[in-house]
Amino acid sequence: MGKMNARTLLASAALAMIAYAGSPALAATPADTLVQAWAIDDTITLDPAESFELSPAEFLGNAYDMLVRLDIDDTTKVKGGVAESWTVSDDGLTYTFKLKPGLKFASGNPITAEDVAWSFERAVKLDKSPAFILTQFGLTKDNVTEKAKAADADTFVFTVDKSYAPSFVLNCLTATVGAVVDKKLVLEHVAPVTPSDDYKYDNDFGNGWMKTGYAGSGPFKIRDWRANEVLVMERNDNYYGEKPALARVIYRHVKESATQRLMLEAGDIDVARNLEPGDLEAVSKNADLTTTSAPKGTVYYISLNQKNPNLAKPEVREAFKYMVDYDAIGSTLIKGIGEIRQTYQAKGVLGALEASPYKFDIAKAKELLEKAGLKDGFSVTFDVRNSQPVSGIAEAFQQTAGQAGVKIEIIPGDGKQVLTKYRARNHDMYIGQWGMDYWDPNSNAETFTSNPNNADDGTTKTLAWRNAWDIPGLTEQTKAALLERDNAKRAEMYQKLQQEALDSSPFVMLFQQTEVAGVRGNVKNYKLGPNFDSNFLAPVTKE
Repeated sequence: MGKMNARTLLASAALAMIAYAGSPALAATPADTLVQAWAIDDTITLDPAESFELSPAEFLGNAYDMLVRLDIDDTTKVKGGVAESWTVSDDGLTYTFKLKPGLKFASGNPITAEDVAWSFERAVKLDKSPAFILTQFGLTKDNVTEKAKAADADTFVFTVDKSYAPSFVLNCLTATVGAVVDKKLVLEHVAPVTPSDDYKYDNDFGNGWMKTGYAGSGPFKIRDWRANEVLVMERNDNYYGEKPALARVIYRHVKESATQRLMLEAGDIDVARNLEPGDLEAVSKNADLTTTSAPKGTVYYISLNQKNPNLAKPEVREAFKYMVDYDAIGSTLIKGIGEIRQTYQAKGVLGALEASPYKFDIAKAKELLEKAGLKDGFSVTFDVRNSQPVSGIAEAFQQTAGQAGVKIEIIPGDGKQVLTKYRARNHDMYIGQWGMDYWDPNSNAETFTSNPNNADDGTTKTLAWRNAWDIPGLTEQTKAALLERDNAKRAEMYQKLQQEALDSSPFVMLFQQTEVAGVRGNVKNYKLGPNFDSNFLAPVTKE
């Protein structure tokens, strides 16, 4: 039998305690351990170069460090991660990062600029889902070693293909695909190509091991992951910043909101992460518990396919924005888990426009339909995923639109069914959500107000493309905003784009997601961030 080291033994003991948490005598979680219940079944890999789902973003955000990190106190800015400082050349093409001295990975290996360069190289050459966040700067498999390289042990140089807004470049580097990985450690877990090639590696760059392995330098290190069951993180004593107060964090896979609430009330867990409005309200009324929330970079919308001749009429697009009972949806279906928002940029993003010109007004909707030559209304289909709150919102909209004479047939389906149809532009109407790929206004502007090629075989399949909204003018404005290096001017450009979308787009914006959590009263400093990789756990304590 293999030997079990002390830390593994502690983690196993903690898991054993949690496993028997159904017994009242063992209900309390360990004093040095934070136990969270969360639906983590979207976790399919722990490799930062491959992972592109929500829950693993939180794991990676706490277990890895990047060159720069989002400043959660001012989300229009970034601050240093492993980088102590950085400069941008006068031509806007070269970014030079100086690393903080004396940094170590959790393994004890030193963090060098070569590790940073190799992390970029492996992400680009693996070419998994999040690679585009780096390749959009002109990086290719052929040039990445020249465009992202170590000038010396403490200096990393990144060369981009255009003079982009520095805020855009830096915001993209906060994404988990920019995580700095321990090159030496990863190479030790990749079989040599031949017995003589000790430090050569095969084409997977350690991806096979990294799917479940860990090679980071964040405040916590990933100790164990069992798919659809549990993930364990432990304090990284080599972390350069303030050490976490807790010895470990355990995530238990629990999908049902009601189950999470019961576990929280019993003390079986410290934090419940998937509470629906009813359970959230019950938790908020419990004196032993508290709640916390944060607006997330995810927006929900109804879209109108412009291939449908009725939906393509400007008056009809405007009329639909008056058919939504925003107040009723806000006070019931998304109470506590969302906030009505009529623009496509999330709050807290550079240039986010605060405007809500539309209200529920059936008379106005009828007037616009008559102006469009549709006085008697028309019929249309609505593809809707079988999940809340979108099903409830779709049914509410079906009822209110009916008052204006628009007959809506809801076509329900699972996520894969409706999304496949939507991506093929075969829908009439669709209700969906869009989450930011990185914390920069371009992430949403590029998909809502850019459509470089509206043909059915178009290669850039933005949300505007999916709804056949042909907008060459707005597309050019979106591109121009990427190259504006003055942040104030850049913010104005994005506000103009949002206003034009508000006035004329086929998107009926509904709300911005609010992430919520129910928390035991003895847990302190638990705070949710603007995106999942900024749900930082190092400050959390237990009394």
